[in-house]
Amino acid sequence: MTTISSEDVIKEKILNVAKKNPKGISDKDITAAIPELSTGERIAVINKLLQQGSIDLFNQGGSLIYRLKIQTNKQAVKGADNEEKVVFNLIEEAGNKGIWIRDIRVRSNLANTQLNKVLKSLESKKLIKAVKCVNASKKKVYMLYNLEPDRSISGGAWYQDQDFESEFVDVLNRQCFKFLQQRADKIKNNPQGPIVGRTQSYATAAEVQKYITDLGISNVKLEVEDVITILNTLVYDGKAESSIYPDGSKVYRAIEPLLPTTGLVQVPCGVCPLIHKCTTTGLVNPQDCVYINEWLE
Repeated sequence: MTTISSEDVIKEKILNVAKKNPKGISDKDITAAIPELSTGERIAVINKLLQQGSIDLFNQGGSLIYRLKIQTNKQAVKGADNEEKVVFNLIEEAGNKGIWIRDIRVRSNLANTQLNKVLKSLESKKLIKAVKCVNASKKKVYMLYNLEPDRSISGGAWYQDQDFESEFVDVLNRQCFKFLQQRADKIKNNPQGPIVGRTQSYATAAEVQKYITDLGISNVKLEVEDVITILNTLVYDGKAESSIYPDGSKVYRAIEPLLPTTGLVQVPCGVCPLIHKCTTTGLVNPQDCVYINEWLE
């Protein structure tokens, strides 16, 4: 087995894995990403990264998880003028949901020209970045350079460059439904009786996620919560029903719709990151909707 000799190279590889997985990585993830790394080397480098403050250690369900420590680059800001420090601190406080330039202007009390100059300076130093929002395509928010934008900003897996991927969502919708149908068909005539058969026809979101992952139809990594969003559109369409197991887990099964469905997934509302702002009677704030003008035209 080839051994990596350079400690710096190993550190860089581990940090790159952590950057791609902001929720944290395990020893198993590190081994999968760097298979040539021995156990002793991994432990030694991890300890060095912890001592340097590059990563944080968490105990998650009995497993050790390493998470990239949010580097505020205080040293880089230290030599900056007061205006840059004020703006940087405001952006840092906003976290991964970012802050509008208007709010920065109000809270920093800087003129437009000066604020733009400060923002460009911080961006050039790779301390901050501007991110477009799916719910306001003409606006952008600022956040720390190494942060992953919140799903309410990026739109999650259903958006590419702020554009809703309707075809991608439709494919996932059909494949999820196909999996539930196959599960139901296999045990339709269960010898143990219809009640047992009905119970066994349910599937968890994790099972559906594994099926979708194994198909290899997605270029992005789908989390279980992404699959739950798709499964919920099937429920809304009347193609599936959900139930809760005694252990509290939610499960889904395919059903025959009584009436032809309009197909909620055909419009973005089914997977909209702002759907929580809607009510049964309409939008709480219609101006927040990305799509309402398109559908009214």
